[in-house]
Amino acid sequence: MPFHVRDPWRVQYFENVCCPDHVHIPVDDIDCWEWFPALRFIYDKLHVARSQGVACGTSNNMPATFPVFAKPRVNLKGMGTNSRVLHGPEEFYSHMAPDLMWMELFTGPHVSTDCAVVAGKVQWQRHATGLAFGDGMFNHWTIHAADDPALSRQLSDWLARELPGYTGMINIETIGGRIIEAQIRFADQWCDMNGKGWLEAVVGLYEHGTWNFDDSNRREAFSVPLFARHGPVPPHPSSATRDRIAALPQVASLQITYHPEKPGDEHPMPPGGFRLGIVNCWDLEAGFAARRELARAFEGVEVFIPE
Repeated sequence: MPFHVRDPWRVQYFENVCCPDHVHIPVDDIDCWEWFPALRFIYDKLHVARSQGVACGTSNNMPATFPVFAKPRVNLKGMGTNSRVLHGPEEFYSHMAPDLMWMELFTGPHVSTDCAVVAGKVQWQRHATGLAFGDGMFNHWTIHAADDPALSRQLSDWLARELPGYTGMINIETIGGRIIEAQIRFADQWCDMNGKGWLEAVVGLYEHGTWNFDDSNRREAFSVPLFARHGPVPPHPSSATRDRIAALPQVASLQITYHPEKPGDEHPMPPGGFRLGIVNCWDLEAGFAARRELARAFEGVEVFIPE
């Protein structure tokens, strides 16, 4: 299984996929950074902003106008760590540090797009829209069956300029149609929702440099996370409880997305909460019901149920 997985809850997606030992497919940004040093500029969010003509800068450059959004210039662990809106010079001076950058504050839909790329040309794309509910947390993601032609063209053009020789997967996040970050991997949170044969197509992309996938049976899908208030890290629910929730109608998979032996501050998490788990499903109401069942498994933990 040469899908290189650092988090054990992802193994369920890849353990039965046939992949030759000499083919190495990154799932985590830490591996992408190590394996592709010539492409590290993609992880530089200051570069990404500048490539679009977006107002941006570092702690050495005071924004001309506020508010702006501040975040790590390079963040290989994700989850919105140390990011926030800055409303004026006082917050700028108190929050900004040398490893942070700032950019225009975008508004509009937050979309995560996976792309299969061959020699800089996009062969396949799929968009997922996140519904935020505060401080970096999401109520749920909708993995769309339908395309967004305008966004797809924009991302394809950007990739052709920025990565003209690249072959592999890339994930791009946008807000209001403008790119906020990119990673040279696919989104591992809902990779099981892309359809039968998709992971095998990813293997073919990395083994042969070609993309072959029948996407005619694409279905709308959903990814529903459960967050809790930051605090002591709880034990995992029992395996029987996890199996019962994963077997609920319309549920495709369940992930418990933290390491119970590690303190909370050793987990990259958004400012608003600690992510306990994720339900991937084919029906949103079924996903909400499964999330409520999962919440009940964390007795004594203050969880957020926004629906």
